[in-house]
Amino acid sequence: MEGGASHYSPRTVEEVFRDFKGRRAGIIQALTTDVEDFFQQCDPEKENLCLYGFPNEVWEVNLPAEEVPPELPEPALGINFARDGMQEKDWLSLVAVHSDAWLLSVSFYFGSRIGFDRADRKRLFNMINEVPTVFEVVTGNEKKQTKEKPSSANQNGNRSKSNSKVRGLEGKSSKTIQAKDEEEGLELEEGEEEEEEDEDEHGETLCGACGDNYASDEFWICCDMCEKWFHGKCVKITPARAEHIKHYKCPSCSNKRARP
Repeated sequence: MEGGASHYSPRTVEEVFRDFKGRRAGIIQALTTDVEDFFQQCDPEKENLCLYGFPNEVWEVNLPAEEVPPELPEPALGINFARDGMQEKDWLSLVAVHSDAWLLSVSFYFGSRIGFDRADRKRLFNMINEVPTVFEVVTGNEKKQTKEKPSSANQNGNRSKSNSKVRGLEGKSSKTIQAKDEEEGLELEEGEEEEEEDEDEHGETLCGACGDNYASDEFWICCDMCEKWFHGKCVKITPARAEHIKHYKCPSCSNKRARP
C-alpha cells in the first residue's frame, strides 16, 4: 500500500493525535478539494475498494489489506459499489461517516497496543473531540454548530453552572463549564430566536480575572472557594490539567489561604 504509513508507530497521546489529524486531513482532502479525482477512482466496476488516510495527509483508494488480521483496523469495504446508486452528496456523506468511525478505531487501536491508561484514553478522546468530524466538514455542519448546550450530568457531585457552555470539553469535572454533544439527545436544529436568548443569558458571565464576557469557544473553570468563573488562560489552567484538579482555588483564594 502506498502512502508510507504502514510502519508508522506512535508512542504518546500527542503522537497518536498527530497521526489522527494527518489521516483525517487526507480523507477530508479526498472528499472535498480532490472529490472529482476520488469519484473517478471509486469505479463500481472494480473490486471492493477502501478509502485510506495516512499520517502525512495523503489519501488513497485501494483494495483492503490481504493479511488477516490486518496490521491496522481497515476502513469501510466496498465504498465504490454505492457510488452510482445514490446522490453524490449522500454517497460522500456516507463515506465520511464510515471514515470517522475508522479514524477513531485506528487511534484507539494504537492506544490499546501502547497501553494507554484511563486518563490517557480520556485525554486522547478530548483532543479528538476538539476538531470537527469528517462528516461535519463534508456536510458543512461544523459551521452550524457554533452553540452547544451545557451538560446536566454531574459525575463528581460538585455543582455545575447551568448557564455556561464551551466547545469540545465533554467529560470534564463539574467545576469546568461543560458542553453536551448532540449525540446525548439534544436537538440539532434550534430556532434563531432561542439561540439569541441563550447567548444573551450566557453573556452575563464575567471572568473573575480579566472581567471579559463569556465566549462560547473558550475554556472556563470555577473556583470552589469564591465560586467565581475564570478563563482558563487567565489563571493558567488548561483543560487537560483541569481533569486532575479535584478542588480548584483561584489565585486570590490561594493567597488568602497562605496568609498567617
